[in-house]
Amino acid sequence: MKIQNRGKHIAALLLLAFISYGCASTSTSNLSTKPAATAKEQTTYAGSIVGKSNKAKTISIKTGGEDGTAMMVKFDDNTKGVEFAEKGEAATIVWEQRGEDKFATVITPKLAKLPEGVTEIKVEEIHQLISNGMPMTLVDARPESRYDQAHLPEAISIPVPKLKKMQAAVLPDDKDKLLVFYCGGPT
Repeated sequence: MKIQNRGKHIAALLLLAFISYGCASTSTSNLSTKPAATAKEQTTYAGSIVGKSNKAKTISIKTGGEDGTAMMVKFDDNTKGVEFAEKGEAATIVWEQRGEDKFATVITPKLAKLPEGVTEIKVEEIHQLISNGMPMTLVDARPESRYDQAHLPEAISIPVPKLKKMQAAVLPDDKDKLLVFYCGGPT
């Protein structure tokens, strides 16, 4: 019985050693030095579209902000949302690896997240409020040149850079009045 117990102890120790240290290898092949977390490649790019070629069926997107890197993906007839890949626009591209190439599967506009307490209002809703004479302050956040071309009735121009620079100093004094900002598209 002592031999059987010793055998069980040796088997348990060997099992513990394999679990703790893995199996030793005498292979001379190079082992990957990549951490396990980066082994799976990212499948989404988010950033600004820097170019699109309908002839080559490619889209370049700059990820990582000002100092970011331009990444290129291909697209085909099955890619959804190609119309959102316009130069200068923010977008999110979901892609998949096909052989050596990355192919976009879905492209969506990258919309800004609204701060807490801020509610999105649809075009139909703002039209209804204006038609009903709701007291409000309408702020056109587009560049002044766009405001000068056309704007909603009674809207005041406070372009985003001016708002960022001056913050509350440019906002209306009446804090109980509905305050609506609008711009030129999805942001």
